[in-house]
Amino acid sequence: MEHSIFGAWDYVIIAATLIISTAIGVYYRFSGGKQKTNEEFLLADRNMSIMPVAVSLMASFMSAISLLGGSSETYTYGMIFILINLPYGYGTPIVTKLYLPVFFGLQKTSTYEYLELRFGRYIRMLTSLTYTLQMVLYNGIVLYAPAIALEAVTGLDRLISILVVGLSCTIYATLGGMKAVVITDVLQSALMFAAVLSVTAFCAIQLGGFEQIFIIAREGGRLDFSNISIRPTERHTWWSLNIGGLINYLSLYAVNQTQV
Repeated sequence: MEHSIFGAWDYVIIAATLIISTAIGVYYRFSGGKQKTNEEFLLADRNMSIMPVAVSLMASFMSAISLLGGSSETYTYGMIFILINLPYGYGTPIVTKLYLPVFFGLQKTSTYEYLELRFGRYIRMLTSLTYTLQMVLYNGIVLYAPAIALEAVTGLDRLISILVVGLSCTIYATLGGMKAVVITDVLQSALMFAAVLSVTAFCAIQLGGFEQIFIIAREGGRLDFSNISIRPTERHTWWSLNIGGLINYLSLYAVNQTQV
């Protein structure tokens, strides 16, 4: 028999997050231009300020997969996995100097409009269908991962969790367009960072100091960053994380329609 380890405040936070997210969508549906044009619905009238847009870009692919999967990966195979973040540093200039000027200069709504201009209509259709399939599969995992976590700590049926979260996201995105998506991403990002910092602080207190986390990690062999093997069968190496990480970064932040 499953027992809930959630308290009243945990449920309040979950409910408040869903309600506020939906309310943001409703607000933008009945304010401003009321989402009547593609320019407002898809591009937020191109007048959102820098910080919300920057946070939203970060949050677009920062999901339960990142929080649960990344934590599990580093715990199981060591912290060398964090080297995959290095390409974010030298990959960003590539995006801003080579990719962004092209898309921004064209002032198109979709990356696939560029593909049609460059390669023709059939290539646009093929890549658009491929992206649609990818995102359907990706969103399935994004919804399934937190559903498993909620089921573990609350006993809530995972199907109900998927429906509640999925419907909430669909409602605010459909009603409020890109403006609602950006502002909701800011809210969700704040909650994610607060959760990660809270867990880190709690662990440090329980262990008697922040440095104890790294002492235990070192004793468990999880602080080894020395693998420079070129063998493709190795799970994580400097080469695979840097080269593979750069390719992954560019695929997400240079040409992915969600980002562009």
